[in-house]
Amino acid sequence: MAEGTIDLRGRDFLDLADFTSDELRGLLRLAAVLKEKQKAGERVQPLAGKTLGMIFEKSSTRTRVSFEVGMVQLGGHALFLASHDTQLGRGEPIPDTARVLSRYVDGIMIRTFSHESVRELAEYATVPVINGLTDLHHPCQVLADAMTILEHKSRLEGVTVAYVGDGNNMANSWLVGAPLFGMNLRVATPQGYECDPGVAARAQELAARAGTEMSLVHDPREAVAGADVIYTDVWASMGQEAEREERLRAFAGFEVTPALVARAAPDYLFMHCLPAHRGEEVAPDVIDGPHSVIFDEAENRLHAQKAILVATMAGPLA
Repeated sequence: MAEGTIDLRGRDFLDLADFTSDELRGLLRLAAVLKEKQKAGERVQPLAGKTLGMIFEKSSTRTRVSFEVGMVQLGGHALFLASHDTQLGRGEPIPDTARVLSRYVDGIMIRTFSHESVRELAEYATVPVINGLTDLHHPCQVLADAMTILEHKSRLEGVTVAYVGDGNNMANSWLVGAPLFGMNLRVATPQGYECDPGVAARAQELAARAGTEMSLVHDPREAVAGADVIYTDVWASMGQEAEREERLRAFAGFEVTPALVARAAPDYLFMHCLPAHRGEEVAPDVIDGPHSVIFDEAENRLHAQKAILVATMAGPLA
C-alpha cells in the first residue's frame, strides 16, 4: 500500500481489532506523511469544509487539543460538545443524538465511560464515529504509541512491550494492538486487576494467528526482563477516584523504578499515555530520564489521529 492511499471512508474507529494489520500499518504510513508535511510547513487540507463533532463525557487535555488542532490543520472545523451542555446530559437517547448529529457533521469523536455507548452511537450514526477513549479501549493512543516505537526502533516486528500496572483500557488496547502490529506483549497486573477477560481471549487468538508472544502475569520483574519497551499508566483512572487508597495498597511493588527498568534491554523505551503521577506508578528518574519518550508519544496523538480523520472522512490523499 503506497503512502497516503489508505481508504477507510465511512468506517468507524472504535477498536483496533476491527482492522487488519495492513490497514493499521497504512494508518501509520499516512500519519508519518502528514507529520512530515506539517513539520515542513506544507498545508494538507483534505477536510476543507468538513466538521467533526467532539462529544466529551470525560475531561481531557491531549484528546481535545489534538483532535481540534488536527481538524484545523486538515482544513476542517471541530465542534466541542460537553455532555452537560447537550441534550445527552438531560437524557436524550443516544440513537436520537446520533441521527441528529449525522445531519450536521461529517464525523463524530466521543470520549466517554461506557464502550457500549460508543457502539450504540456508531450503530445509529451515518457518519464515521471515532473512539477517543472508553473504559474498555483507547485505540487512538495505541496507534500513536506504535508510531512512536516505529520512529525510535525503526521496526515493530519482534519488539517486546512490557505493560506494568492496571488492566485498564490502555492494557486492553495493547492486548489487541500488539499482535496486529507484530509485537510481543507481556502484561503484569496485580491480582484482581487483570485485563478484561473477553478482550484477553480475543488477543490470544490474534497473537496465535500473528505468531507473536503474549503473556499475562502478576510479576512486573518477569514482564520487563529483556523488554524493548516498558509501558505504564495511572493506577486509578478517571471515575475510580474513590478507590484510590485501596488501589495504592494493591499496586505496591508495581511502580516502574530504576531497579525494575534495569532488567529491561539496555536501549529500552519508557512510555506513558499521560497524565502521570510521579512517585506512584513511575519514579521521576524513569519518566524524566533519557529512555523516556513520553512527549514524542503525546505529540504523535496529533499525527496518528489526523491519519484516522483523513482515512475515514476523506479517503486517500490526492
